[in-house]
Amino acid sequence: MRLFDDATDLYDAHSYPATTADLIEAYGDQELELPNGTETLSAVLGRLDDETFQTSDEARMATYSAVSDSAVGRVGYSDRDPSCPGLDGHTHLSL
Repeated sequence: MRLFDDATDLYDAHSYPATTADLIEAYGDQELELPNGTETLSAVLGRLDDETFQTSDEARMATYSAVSDSAVGRVGYSDRDPSCPGLDGHTHLSL
């Protein structure tokens, strides 16, 4: 999954270990192009606890986990998974 190639390149060039605060300070102004808008790296990383990343892959995966719902298509949409037991679930719509 390559939502933001520019941030990936920045992370790969950064020295590790690095903390969340280090990455925000270095790259916080970087705009991430998401499918449904943009978001700064500072906003994304600000959702994380203060962590120490040992590698660029760790930083990248944490960033992926913290992007807003602007990074996904239809929020809550799934045509594969049944509703959880005990929940009413989604109303099925035939297209």
